[in-house]
Amino acid sequence: MSSNKDTISKTITVALLLCIVCSVLVASSVILLKPVQMQNKTLNLKENILAAAGLLKPGAPKAQIESEFKKVTPRLVDLSTGEYVSADLVEKASAADYDQRKASKDPKFSDSLEGGIDIASIKRRAKYAKVYLVEKDGRLDRIILPVHGYGLWSTLYGFLALEGDGNTIAGLGFYEHAETPGLGGEVDNPRWKALWPGKKVYNLDHSNEPAISLIKGGVDTSRADAIYGVDALSGASLTSRGVTNLLHFWLGEHGFQSYLDRIRKGA
Repeated sequence: MSSNKDTISKTITVALLLCIVCSVLVASSVILLKPVQMQNKTLNLKENILAAAGLLKPGAPKAQIESEFKKVTPRLVDLSTGEYVSADLVEKASAADYDQRKASKDPKFSDSLEGGIDIASIKRRAKYAKVYLVEKDGRLDRIILPVHGYGLWSTLYGFLALEGDGNTIAGLGFYEHAETPGLGGEVDNPRWKALWPGKKVYNLDHSNEPAISLIKGGVDTSRADAIYGVDALSGASLTSRGVTNLLHFWLGEHGFQSYLDRIRKGA
């Protein structure tokens, strides 16, 4: 009996030691790899910003991404006024350090959205947004806006790029979502994304409200308002509606409307 007890106790001891060693190895690898993961995340974000603006093709090498992103200037915008603000207001050293997604969860730097206001189903909106500007020959050439909102299964996070006039779309791309592959997931399809450049955000002859929408059944190009429409995703009505809603929210009065109005006026 004593021999059996010794065998069992030794087995348990070895198993415990093995668990401890494995735990230490896993924890160490997580800590050591975290800086690399953060660098890759930052690089991916830069690539998506540049791709949305039509300044870079997906899959570009790291050196090219970093080189092109040097042309991009991040600025902070007060969404209530549309004016640029200092990073001091968000307790950061520079606009580049500001995490809008994190700020939207902090009551100090965000507002709760209620009722019909929250058409994008995001619940909270950061008070300050980080925009990305690109100048060319001394003039504003691209304005890249962060946008997000709920689709069918998930919140879609992406960037809407506008030309310097503050009304013409240069591109749209989503870098994070969990929509159904082959349906709502077609927001990643290059052919669908190619439909966006040249479309107009606002019908400035009639109102300052967002006019851009996804059209079920496809855009009738013979109509005068075709410039404000993009073909909806086939078989993905709720995702298409979600994309329209998130664009209308972020281009509306609770989003970048005041800011873009100032851009168009040259303020």
